[in-house]
Amino acid sequence: MAGWIRGCAMTDAVLPRSPGGRAWARLRRNPTAVAAMIVLGVIAGLCIVGPWVIPHSYDAVSWENILTAPDWSSGHWFGTDPNGRDLLARTLVGGRISLMVGLVASLVSLVIGVSWGAVAGYTGGRVDGVMMRIVDILYALPFMFFVILLMVYFGRNIVLIFVAIGAVEWLTMARIVRGQTLSLKRREFIEAARAIGVPGLTIVRRHIVPNVAGPVIVFLTLTIPEVMLIESFISFLGLGVQEPMTSWGVLISEGAQNIEEAPWLLAFPGTCLALTLLCLNLLGDALRDALDPRDGR
Repeated sequence: MAGWIRGCAMTDAVLPRSPGGRAWARLRRNPTAVAAMIVLGVIAGLCIVGPWVIPHSYDAVSWENILTAPDWSSGHWFGTDPNGRDLLARTLVGGRISLMVGLVASLVSLVIGVSWGAVAGYTGGRVDGVMMRIVDILYALPFMFFVILLMVYFGRNIVLIFVAIGAVEWLTMARIVRGQTLSLKRREFIEAARAIGVPGLTIVRRHIVPNVAGPVIVFLTLTIPEVMLIESFISFLGLGVQEPMTSWGVLISEGAQNIEEAPWLLAFPGTCLALTLLCLNLLGDALRDALDPRDGR
């Protein structure tokens, strides 16, 4: 704990020399970022461990406890749903799915977008023109319609949700990476690597991609909440995860249908989703400031 406090109080005179070390030091000195990381860690930990600890199963139906209000004495801390299932258990299991969709789909978009943008920007010429015109065409398609079309055509599968959302979320990432690559490929170290005969793909992998990591990491933290919202909307339409599995989007949809007689069905999962999205956005803003090389703090 003492080491953590000293790290948070680090002054400019003792900041690490590496860019990553300086960024991490600035991030730790940001109380908003630290609070966001702690809250996200608590939420993720509860979603991972909670369903194994609480006495109720997320799919156990109890006709005696239909739409029971939150009650500490009965053990149903978040109440129950129209099928008598414990809402706390379903909220924690739904958090697993929503967080997993956000993380995995964002990583899929990261791999596709960084690879596409780096290759297009470094290669240039006609290859760049063709690759970016493909991006423009995909941008012209209705985004949500494209995701729903993929899911209807290939079937509603939890893995397909990851791939479908990630496969259409990479477009902005590709444009960001391409723009960064266009400015980097004129730098002296890239010219030197090209002059000594380093292959183009090696230059992209070893020099381009590491140097665009800052903007990419920031954009990734902002992509995760966007992906989670997309999954929630898809689940709200009934095209997401299927019963008895659930997600925060499914729970919010069920809560909206029963808001008058059971408002807790919407309040608890909605609060969890909103708090997670808020922390991710705050962390993304803090990362943007910490990774900014012009920031002398």
